[in-house]
Amino acid sequence: MNLDFHPKPVPPVFRKTRLPKSGIRVVTETHPQARALAVGIWVETGTRDESPLEAGICHFIEHMVFKRTKSRTAFQIARELEAVGGEINAYTTREYTCFYTQSLRDHLELSLDVLSDLVCRASFDPVDLEKEKRVVLQEIHMAEDNLEDFVFDLYFDKAFGGGPMGWPILGNEETIRNLRRPRLVDFYRRCYAADRLIVSVSGAVDHDDVVKLVERALTPKLRKGAKPGRRKGRLKPFRAVVEKPSEQTHILMGWPAANFRDKLRFEAYIVSTLLAGGMTSKLYQSVREKRGLVYTIYSQLTTFTDCGVMTVYAGTEAGRAKKVIELVLREIDRLRERGISASDLRLYKTQVIGQILLGSDDMENRMNSLGVNEMVFGAYLPVDRIIREIEAVTVESVGAYVRSYLDRRRMGVLLLGSAPKSVFEPYLKSI
Repeated sequence: MNLDFHPKPVPPVFRKTRLPKSGIRVVTETHPQARALAVGIWVETGTRDESPLEAGICHFIEHMVFKRTKSRTAFQIARELEAVGGEINAYTTREYTCFYTQSLRDHLELSLDVLSDLVCRASFDPVDLEKEKRVVLQEIHMAEDNLEDFVFDLYFDKAFGGGPMGWPILGNEETIRNLRRPRLVDFYRRCYAADRLIVSVSGAVDHDDVVKLVERALTPKLRKGAKPGRRKGRLKPFRAVVEKPSEQTHILMGWPAANFRDKLRFEAYIVSTLLAGGMTSKLYQSVREKRGLVYTIYSQLTTFTDCGVMTVYAGTEAGRAKKVIELVLREIDRLRERGISASDLRLYKTQVIGQILLGSDDMENRMNSLGVNEMVFGAYLPVDRIIREIEAVTVESVGAYVRSYLDRRRMGVLLLGSAPKSVFEPYLKSI
């Protein structure tokens, strides 16, 4: 017996169909050996599509569709997937809403049936609406109590100048309390239109079977609608201190970053990883390991269709906040002046590629990639192509990214916590 034999993996097969009558896009990636199945229905509507009176409505609809449909109660919606070992969930972003399931590959029809029920046949019962208001208000209060999360909401609001790109996805107390069923239903009917939907499926599936199921489950229930016009997201530099009783001062520093379509988008991932993407990153080593100034420090790249934001978060004592900020700026200045070394580029490329390859074995991850790539590019981006583009990043291209984006004049800095305004506002204006 040959114990060294390993079956060669079968490469995934991608297919796409746009349904002629409805305009719904169906994208699948077939993984014949996978036991897991991930199914998503994407609605190209997010927080940036809301009006001031609708702030939080996308997230609220995400909640409401789980309460009751024309044929299922909230318990039945959850039970049908959980009874077969699967799960159903959803999330809202600034640009889209996604409803998805994870299950074994035998449950494709069930997954699509339940998801289509949520997306197409939500009832928006008035009693459920009032009850869910209380739930979402609790979620808002909980988010405000978690200062590490809340600082991001405050940052985005200031960075985007109070526009919809910066509004909290959860909304605010006033808009949620004043939300009425007619406004909710009107938004739902306008935005949950067939040509704004994408169905993405990853697993051991047959594309033609998926298309037939989507045609049966979704097409008869939806109409076409016009996509909203979106104002381009523009970030503004700012310096701000928000006082709130806290043991820690939460520091969030950010810069404009590459968008999804930017030719330097992979350079952005490399730079974010280098700054504070892991334990080997420059800031983790210099701020936490060498000096012990923080417990938590990390970078985050938030990418949209027309803009992006790179942030560095750190939590520390108020008396150490200036030193932490100075160390972050020192690393940025060093990167601008000296660029990235060839050895560092190899290290952080390898980290990013490894993370992508590990994620490519996860069906939910692949389903998400299918949906996002269809929304942004209208095309399929296989993992091998992404890897090739990352491998093509050079010392020179990273330098071009850093010079284009990491500019103090375009930087936003926010301190949240016990740091006194009288001490920190003059300091922030000086940097």
